[in-house]
Amino acid sequence: MDQSVRWTVRVSKETDVTVRRFLAQRGMKKGDLSKFVEESVRWRLFDQTVAQTRARNAKIPAAEVEAAINEALHAVRADRFGRFDK
Repeated sequence: MDQSVRWTVRVSKETDVTVRRFLAQRGMKKGDLSKFVEESVRWRLFDQTVAQTRARNAKIPAAEVEAAINEALHAVRADRFGRFDK
Protein backbone atom coordinates (compact mmCIF):
# COMPACT_ATOMS: atom_id res chain seq x y z
CA MET A 1 0.00 0.00 0.00
CA ASP A 2 1.82 3.06 -1.22
CA GLN A 3 -0.78 5.57 -0.16
CA SER A 4 -3.23 4.28 2.37
CA VAL A 5 -6.32 5.85 3.85
CA ARG A 6 -7.98 5.11 7.13
CA TRP A 7 -11.46 3.58 7.08
CA THR A 8 -13.85 3.37 9.96
CA VAL A 9 -16.12 0.39 9.54
CA ARG A 10 -18.59 -1.38 11.75
CA VAL A 11 -19.08 -5.13 11.78
CA SER A 12 -21.00 -7.40 14.08
CA LYS A 13 -19.25 -8.85 17.10
CA GLU A 14 -19.68 -12.30 15.54
CA THR A 15 -17.89 -11.21 12.34
CA ASP A 16 -15.10 -9.60 14.36
CA VAL A 17 -14.50 -12.74 16.41
CA THR A 18 -14.72 -15.01 13.38
CA VAL A 19 -12.24 -12.98 11.31
CA ARG A 20 -9.77 -12.56 14.15
CA ARG A 21 -9.95 -16.28 14.92
CA PHE A 22 -9.42 -17.07 11.22
CA LEU A 23 -6.36 -14.81 11.07
CA ALA A 24 -4.94 -16.17 14.34
CA GLN A 25 -5.31 -19.79 13.18
CA ARG A 26 -3.14 -18.91 10.18
CA GLY A 27 -0.48 -17.23 12.29
CA MET A 28 -1.44 -13.74 11.20
CA LYS A 29 -1.11 -10.75 13.45
CA LYS A 30 -3.49 -7.92 14.29
CA GLY A 31 -1.98 -5.70 11.57
CA ASP A 32 -2.86 -8.32 8.96
CA LEU A 33 -6.53 -7.43 9.38
CA SER A 34 -6.11 -4.45 7.04
CA LYS A 35 -4.48 -6.64 4.40
CA PHE A 36 -7.26 -9.20 4.76
CA VAL A 37 -9.98 -6.56 4.40
CA GLU A 38 -8.32 -4.99 1.35
CA GLU A 39 -7.92 -8.37 -0.36
CA SER A 40 -11.52 -9.27 0.48
CA VAL A 41 -12.84 -6.00 -0.95
CA ARG A 42 -10.82 -6.47 -4.13
CA TRP A 43 -12.16 -10.01 -4.60
CA ARG A 44 -15.74 -8.83 -3.97
CA LEU A 45 -15.39 -6.03 -6.52
CA PHE A 46 -13.94 -8.47 -9.03
CA ASP A 47 -16.76 -10.96 -8.37
CA GLN A 48 -19.41 -8.25 -8.84
CA THR A 49 -17.77 -7.08 -12.09
CA VAL A 50 -17.69 -10.63 -13.45
CA ALA A 51 -21.34 -11.20 -12.50
CA GLN A 52 -22.42 -7.94 -14.16
CA THR A 53 -20.44 -8.74 -17.30
CA ARG A 54 -21.92 -12.23 -17.51
CA ALA A 55 -25.43 -10.85 -17.09
CA ARG A 56 -24.84 -8.18 -19.73
CA ASN A 57 -23.48 -10.75 -22.20
CA ALA A 58 -25.93 -13.56 -21.42
CA LYS A 59 -27.83 -13.13 -24.69
CA ILE A 60 -24.74 -12.93 -26.89
CA PRO A 61 -23.89 -16.22 -28.61
CA ALA A 62 -20.86 -17.96 -27.12
CA ALA A 63 -19.11 -18.08 -30.49
CA GLU A 64 -19.40 -14.29 -30.80
CA VAL A 65 -17.96 -13.76 -27.32
CA GLU A 66 -15.14 -16.19 -28.06
CA ALA A 67 -14.36 -14.41 -31.34
CA ALA A 68 -14.23 -11.04 -29.57
CA ILE A 69 -11.89 -12.44 -26.91
CA ASN A 70 -9.61 -13.96 -29.53
CA GLU A 71 -9.55 -10.70 -31.49
CA ALA A 72 -8.63 -8.73 -28.39
CA LEU A 73 -5.91 -11.21 -27.44
CA HIS A 74 -4.48 -11.10 -30.92
CA ALA A 75 -4.39 -7.27 -30.88
CA VAL A 76 -2.72 -7.13 -27.45
CA ARG A 77 -0.14 -9.74 -28.38
CA ALA A 78 0.61 -7.97 -31.66
CA ASP A 79 1.04 -4.68 -29.79
CA ARG A 80 3.19 -6.17 -27.07
CA PHE A 81 5.27 -8.67 -29.02
CA GLY A 82 5.17 -7.34 -32.55
CA ARG A 83 3.54 -9.36 -35.28
CA PHE A 84 1.84 -12.39 -33.77
CA ASP A 85 0.45 -15.24 -35.86
CA LYS A 86 -1.76 -17.95 -34.42
